[in-house]
Amino acid sequence: MRHNIVSVSGGKDSTALLLLAIERGTENLQAVFADTGHEHAQTYEYVQYLNDKVFPIRTVRADFSEQIARKREYVREKWPEKGVPPKKVEQALQALYPTGNPFLDLCLWKGRFPSTKARFCSEELKRNPIIEQVQMPILERGETVWSWQGVRADESASRANLSELEDVGGGLWNYRPILRWTAQDCFDMHRRHGVNHNPLYEQGMGRVGCMPCIHVRKDELLEISRRFPDELARVERWESIVKSASKRDTSTLLNAGVKGMSNEEAEKASNILSMVEWSKTSKGRRQYDFFRVQDDGPACSSTYGLCE
Repeated sequence: MRHNIVSVSGGKDSTALLLLAIERGTENLQAVFADTGHEHAQTYEYVQYLNDKVFPIRTVRADFSEQIARKREYVREKWPEKGVPPKKVEQALQALYPTGNPFLDLCLWKGRFPSTKARFCSEELKRNPIIEQVQMPILERGETVWSWQGVRADESASRANLSELEDVGGGLWNYRPILRWTAQDCFDMHRRHGVNHNPLYEQGMGRVGCMPCIHVRKDELLEISRRFPDELARVERWESIVKSASKRDTSTLLNAGVKGMSNEEAEKASNILSMVEWSKTSKGRRQYDFFRVQDDGPACSSTYGLCE
């Protein structure tokens, strides 16, 4: 038997993917939302809307309790041997307890935030929980899983090289039926089925996953600072917590791309509040851009022309 598992994030692509699967009358269909713990409240509300209006959605979450427990033992036993100051060891031990938030717990375990060069967040928070909690029980019964993935070729060079159907092995197949679609095609699918899109797309967001994502654009970060300051205050708290668990005694969600700086200098340049200030500047981050920092209120703003 073939089981069709659609990964739903609350974004335009995965929603269009789910609607396509339903439109085709796909049998043995399951929709799964991997909750990272770093989503905006409006995305959680939107996933619930899809669950109520479109199709039942199962939520899964990663759990890093065991990894954090092993990290505590490693810090206790090995850090002193490596010359880490006792004060820093004690600080890390106090921080290394599970919070119940998948994203924050992942960063505590790793001792750092993910980055564009070490993007372990998608694998640990989305891919692995779906494989372990949803797909593996099916595969272990000797049945087949088609993992429907809402990726599009025009999003990146690496995605442009993907195939529509990929045999992973062991009965698992990756299926990417909207690979050649455009963003407009995805919104058109919403309209055809009378399904609203995530409201964050009308509030300046180009992506509606993590808030903010490590790939956040400059304009997007500025919009977040205007509309959702509480989200940035949360990130500021998380940076302080993860810093405590980091051997380098520094950790920031975003990276300013600075070179030749000490850990303290890099942290000062890259912490979330500094990056918000950067989002207000013109190219080169040397001076504030008057037109960028003007706040005209919560008007509709969309990179996809949804306000027209």
